[in-house]
Amino acid sequence: MKKYKVESLIYYSKITLDSKHIAKNSQKDIQEKLDEYAQKGYRLASTDATSFGSAVYIYLYFEKL
Repeated sequence: MKKYKVESLIYYSKITLDSKHIAKNSQKDIQEKLDEYAQKGYRLASTDATSFGSAVYIYLYFEKL
């Protein structure tokens, strides 16, 4: 039976000329989550993202056999 885990990360938009600031700022956090779950035997199964107001929600879906 597979085990599943969901991690959500929230990033807030700020006033800047850099339109990719959320992608740049989130990269380190996402990599840390990937490494953390990989050490526990999980693999990344899917991702999703949505925005609400000035926030961007990133969802990482992990599975383990």
